[in-house]
Amino acid sequence: VQLQAFGGGLVQPGGSLRLSCAASGSISSINRMGWYRQAPGKQRELVAHITRIGSTNYADSVKGRFTISRDNAKNTVYLEMNKVKPEDTAVYYCAAATYDSSRYYRPEEYDYWGKGTLVTVSS
Repeated sequence: VQLQAFGGGLVQPGGSLRLSCAASGSISSINRMGWYRQAPGKQRELVAHITRIGSTNYADSVKGRFTISRDNAKNTVYLEMNKVKPEDTAVYYCAAATYDSSRYYRPEEYDYWGKGTLVTVSS
């Protein structure tokens, strides 16, 4: 499975941005997908997670502002980012897993990772 994330860029505080992650390869094996982010000097953290049937989980810091969704027909997962804040600045990564896990928030629970896309929130 190969994952390619895109859509990052510079956005002003309070603005919106949509990230996309396109999957290719053995996509039928994909069960869960997630978006992570890593800011300079900080650990990689889960932003949002979505299961094959569309159940979602979010980090407390983005609840009510970010929305994760997936289009299985297009093999793509999205992260809609609204009301962004400077603290949302980070490199965002998409990840995919081939199995269910209750520990979906742990990076080691994912099998595949895409290259990151940088999101900068600044005026």
